[in-house]
Amino acid sequence: MPARTLYLAAYDVSDPKRLRKALDVMKRYATGGQKSVFECFLTEAEKERLLSEITEILNPLADRFFLTPVDPRVAVRTLGIAVPPCDPPFYYAG
Repeated sequence: MPARTLYLAAYDVSDPKRLRKALDVMKRYATGGQKSVFECFLTEAEKERLLSEITEILNPLADRFFLTPVDPRVAVRTLGIAVPPCDPPFYYAG
């Protein structure tokens, strides 16, 4: 199985229709998140597919999208009742 890297993805979309479509795309790739920021464990191929799908939706003049890897050497800290991100052994798409 290809190695997965933890990424943080965030967007700022000005149009409600594009916002809904962007949220639908992110839900397919995210393992967690809140509002417009998501945790995604992605292979290189999944990352390219996510970028391709989100690029088709967003207006580059009005919207913003940010995807950055989380350094695996740095421990993830959580606050309150938050659960640290983890790469599940499998994903259910149904």
